Amino acid sequence: METLIRKNFLENKKIAIVGGGPGGLTLARLLQLKGADVKVYERDFNQSSRIQGAIVDLHFDSGLKVLKEAGLVEAFKANYMQGADKYRLVNKDAFIYVDENNKETEDDFENEQFRPEIDRGALRNMLIDGLFPDTVVWDSHFLNMKEVGDSWELEFKNGSKVLADIVIGSDGYRSKIRPYVTDIKAQYSGATIIQGEIENAEIVCPGIFELVNNANLIAMDNGKTIAVQPMGNGGLTFYAASLYPENWSKTSGIDFSNSDEVCDYLIDFYKEWNIVFFDMFRACEQFTIRPLNYFPPDQKWNSKENVTLIGDAAHLMPPSGEGVNTAMLDALDLSEYLCNSKFEDVKSAITAYEIKMRSRAEILAKDAIEGIKDFASPSEESIRELIEMFKE
Repeated sequence: METLIRKNFLENKKIAIVGGGPGGLTLARLLQLKGADVKVYERDFNQSSRIQGAIVDLHFDSGLKVLKEAGLVEAFKANYMQGADKYRLVNKDAFIYVDENNKETEDDFENEQFRPEIDRGALRNMLIDGLFPDTVVWDSHFLNMKEVGDSWELEFKNGSKVLADIVIGSDGYRSKIRPYVTDIKAQYSGATIIQGEIENAEIVCPGIFELVNNANLIAMDNGKTIAVQPMGNGGLTFYAASLYPENWSKTSGIDFSNSDEVCDYLIDFYKEWNIVFFDMFRACEQFTIRPLNYFPPDQKWNSKENVTLIGDAAHLMPPSGEGVNTAMLDALDLSEYLCNSKFEDVKSAITAYEIKMRSRAEILAKDAIEGIKDFASPSEESIRELIEMFKE
């Protein structure tokens, strides 16, 4: 394989990627294809220690494009969930407005409109399988780092320390690498979701399992939304969303570590809805409260010598279907810039990458922020518009 790494640029440099999500793992794969020395430091104890969540759809001009560059399209085709890209839109009474399962369509990877879904766990495993052995260093909960000469010394909760010449933060919306790049803080969108995962959904809540029918289910009423997605293991992930005051999770009086309290709250909040949703709440043993925050779309900072960010760590935005895809595009751009001979040094490559990354993210973030109210607190008009959009 022809290497694109210039002498005295990345040669003999160690790259540390903090965070083993789709963005970080994709970046590691792309850099290894170019001959770079990369390690991914992930806080999870091991590869199977945590459920990765629901499905994610990859887009033709972003996620799928990146997988093609990474040589992983065939692996993706072997793991994606056929039919899960369809949508079902229902009201609070579980009346089906739109059912894309009734559409006979072909899975065409050359179709720009095709957005195949894959279980997050399957995507993660696929990306890990594409790396050199022992690229991912598990049980590496990042604590801090300090400059040692021209390098960084990273310290982890397990007591280990490593030296790296370049550090890339891919550690999500609560990134601990971000403060080393910028002090720009996240802002609250006005919406909060209560998330839950359910295993063996066909057995413990068969009604909602049947209603989902291996599709993306969206249930809406004035001011309230529930989204439900299948997981590759037969489970379900749901998101109950609405508008709440900032810090509501702390002022509500609800103990979100107590599943019974959260379940009682949701059943009361959605008391006019079909009981099929109540059965889903009761089947959930653990809930997660997620205020939807975002970084200012027009954020700017001065690039650092040898540390940068990708994905949510760089440009957190409300859910829009673009998060994983954008992180993977970040990975592609950064890998190409770091290994491009037109740049004189690491800092100039990082600077060019960050300009492009922020410019792309600014457009996507503005769209996501504008659409959050229609998702979390829809009106009758916005629901009608969504129905018409899916019917087109």
